[in-house]
Amino acid sequence: MRRSATDDPLAGWACSSFSFDGRAHDVYRAGAGPAVVVIHEVPDLHPGVIDFGQRLVEAGYTVYMPSLFGRPGAPVSTGALVRTAVEICVSREFYILRNRTSRVAGWLRALAAAAHAECGGPGVGAVGMCFTGGFALAMAVEPAVLAPVLSQPSLPAPFTRGLRAAVGLDREDLDVIRARTRDGLCALGLRFSDDVACPAARFATLRQELGDAFTAVEIDSSPGNPYGIPKNAHSVLTVDLVDEPGHPTRDALDQVMRFLGDRLQV
Repeated sequence: MRRSATDDPLAGWACSSFSFDGRAHDVYRAGAGPAVVVIHEVPDLHPGVIDFGQRLVEAGYTVYMPSLFGRPGAPVSTGALVRTAVEICVSREFYILRNRTSRVAGWLRALAAAAHAECGGPGVGAVGMCFTGGFALAMAVEPAVLAPVLSQPSLPAPFTRGLRAAVGLDREDLDVIRARTRDGLCALGLRFSDDVACPAARFATLRQELGDAFTAVEIDSSPGNPYGIPKNAHSVLTVDLVDEPGHPTRDALDQVMRFLGDRLQV
């Protein structure tokens, strides 16, 4: 999936605006088959996220990639991170320091329902990353969402002990999701073991709340780990992915693909 510096990373993706409840965001779409909503990480819908979406297209899915903040297609850079931080801080769609369901979750649920109506199939997959990691689980309040994947969920920002264990959901939403697990809903979570932005306590809460319906993939990033993964590794499916068979990040990616395939019958 390498491309030259002059390539448009979003070439071949159709863009349209999706509106719900007074909010509108651009959504990039490609592929055919059951729908998967890929929610980009900070700072934006960068080439690594787009490559992941393209991998899903090639695997037989219709992929919807909303642009919630930042500049679609722009590479990861310090400037992009700063601009996005400012944009997020003034937005009313995200709760950064509260254990609440972010307002954008309603928009994402509506997008999932629309994608299911358009694509058919048993349901919809959802993959959130970093800042948006927990949004994939929040989307599972929508019955069409059958396969939520939480890659390094980083909200709420884990500045205190209570927030480190928080999963960023209203109690009512978490109760709905727990009830759905009794009917077969499962969720998959990914994180690096030493990732301070996605603490171990957060996955412990998800195990406690969802039981066997939550599968955690925790990749060793401790000092001296056998694969030389740095202690500050964070983005399992994009920036820190080593796309080589046998590498634990590639194994995690393969597990995501199997999870989506099993749940969406691809």
